[in-house]
Amino acid sequence: MDGNIWWWLTPIILLPVFFAMGWFAARVDMKAVLKQAKSVPTAFYASLDALVDRNLGSAARHLADMTDLLPAGDNAYELHLTLGKLYRQRGENDKAIRLHQALLEAPETVGEKRNQVLFELGQDYQSAGLVDRAEQIFLGLQQGNMAAQARQVLLNIYQQDRDWAKAIDTAQLLSHDEQTYRFEIAQFHCELAQAALFKSDFEQARANIAKALDANRKCARANMILGDLEQKLGNYPAAVAAYTAIEKQNHAYLSMVGEKLYDAYDAQGEAAAGLAVLTGYLKTFPQLDLINVVYEKSLLLYGEEKAAETAVELVRQKPDLGGVYRLLGLRLSNLDPAWKSDADMMRGVIGRTLQKNVMYRCRHCHFKSQVFFWHCPACNKWETFTPNKIEV
Repeated sequence: MDGNIWWWLTPIILLPVFFAMGWFAARVDMKAVLKQAKSVPTAFYASLDALVDRNLGSAARHLADMTDLLPAGDNAYELHLTLGKLYRQRGENDKAIRLHQALLEAPETVGEKRNQVLFELGQDYQSAGLVDRAEQIFLGLQQGNMAAQARQVLLNIYQQDRDWAKAIDTAQLLSHDEQTYRFEIAQFHCELAQAALFKSDFEQARANIAKALDANRKCARANMILGDLEQKLGNYPAAVAAYTAIEKQNHAYLSMVGEKLYDAYDAQGEAAAGLAVLTGYLKTFPQLDLINVVYEKSLLLYGEEKAAETAVELVRQKPDLGGVYRLLGLRLSNLDPAWKSDADMMRGVIGRTLQKNVMYRCRHCHFKSQVFFWHCPACNKWETFTPNKIEV
């Protein structure tokens, strides 16, 4: 019985001991934390505060003060890398270059650390416009853990320099199961095909078109260029086949070849058939920017009354600002003189609104433009622009 009592009393007796041990451990940990906090230079907190306030200049100055105080080691290495990035972001490329060059000369900068510093130095050179030096550094980083990052920067450099052959090779090296770069590779071949067509090098143009379609069967741009090539050679049935193939790839791009498609039919003496195809596209895909082409060709073939009738039917199917602008223009001549001036004023307002609010837009970064781009100048993505102008 006494043994049972001690069995119950032992935890109660030891409770103060456990409490004291926990208090002592917490006290030791708190002292360690306070000691570490006191060892962090105040410049570190000042630089963080400046970063929060988005004052990069002040952050760079405080961080530079802190790197002068710290002894050589991993912390100093990391802080130097951060300081170099701050300099580069501020456009102080000369300071970033000097810092990273000095870091390369440090005896502890070896192995992967050296590769990281070289990568930063390459970006410094690129930012400073010294692209040749940057390219040499990134080419030297093709082995090791920085290879993928270096190739990504090289891909951007080759696109900026319009060196499409090198861009293709680099994209193929970067390609893997999760990201194949097939859209980009197809566009690079299209750029080469477009340049060859401009020089009337039809064989080279055709070869690159085939490679573009091999990389991406849905590449509507490749068939656009193929249609232009066949039309230039006088192969009008082949041009029609190339342009109409876009419907199955991405029908939104049909508006970009509408007039060329009509011209290919017209060259074969089949203008009416060409107009019927365009009208059919508009009825099937009302969002296409083809109303003006259809109206102008109808006017040419059938006269004003028939053209106006066709245009009104199509506008009523999908009314928008562009259609209303066209409709008002068609109706002005038949309006009562008392209303004509007001209607003309309303059409002018709609026209100005169209110029400001209806344009192409990048689906990735929402950059807006009155001009269509295959390669967005803002985010550098391919095939992200809406092929038809939209209200923004």
